[in-house]
Amino acid sequence: MESEQLNSILVVLSSKIPAGCIPSVRARLESSNVSAEEIMALTNQMTEPTVAIILSIFLGVLGVDRFYIGDTGIGVGKLLTFGGCYIWWLIDIFLIIDATKQKNFELLSRYLAIAK
Repeated sequence: MESEQLNSILVVLSSKIPAGCIPSVRARLESSNVSAEEIMALTNQMTEPTVAIILSIFLGVLGVDRFYIGDTGIGVGKLLTFGGCYIWWLIDIFLIIDATKQKNFELLSRYLAIAK
């Protein structure tokens, strides 16, 4: 993959994965034979941290934010306990963006591991 393509992909990914993971993703993309189109298609499948925080603020008591990022078990727990009597909901407002980015990084890592 060309350096320009790689840089543009990393710019798109920077809002969806943890910042500390960017160097390792760069190294893995440089050593893989995955095309830029495949990575961009995968990026479109990733969840948006901004949407997750909005869902967390307005519907987090019902666990909708956790269902959105794929944490079904935690979503059910929040749903049945009304956001842990609102305490879990309040804490999750601050944690959901990092959780979303971590889930996206896990998705990307699984894809790159399979693509090798």
